[in-house]
Amino acid sequence: MIKAFQIISILEGISLLLILFVTMPLKYIFEMGMPNQIIGMAHGVLFLVYVVMAIVFKTELNWNFKTLLIVLACSIIPFGTFWMDKKYLAGKA
Repeated sequence: MIKAFQIISILEGISLLLILFVTMPLKYIFEMGMPNQIIGMAHGVLFLVYVVMAIVFKTELNWNFKTLLIVLACSIIPFGTFWMDKKYLAGKA
């Protein structure tokens, strides 16, 4: 199950980076909104799964509330999920 959370966290991080650095410039500079809609929907689903899995793993990995907040905050910071994976999940799978 931890391996699934690692995969979701990496995919969520990649989708955030795609939105910020690929689809948003396409949308606002080149007026191509479709990539943003597709990646945005995927990112939304991945984000929700990430949040639910983080809450589930709070008890399984004995995280305190502060750690849970850090893990959740990592989902909205570019490259945050990659750091979170290394700090809190590496070696646990």
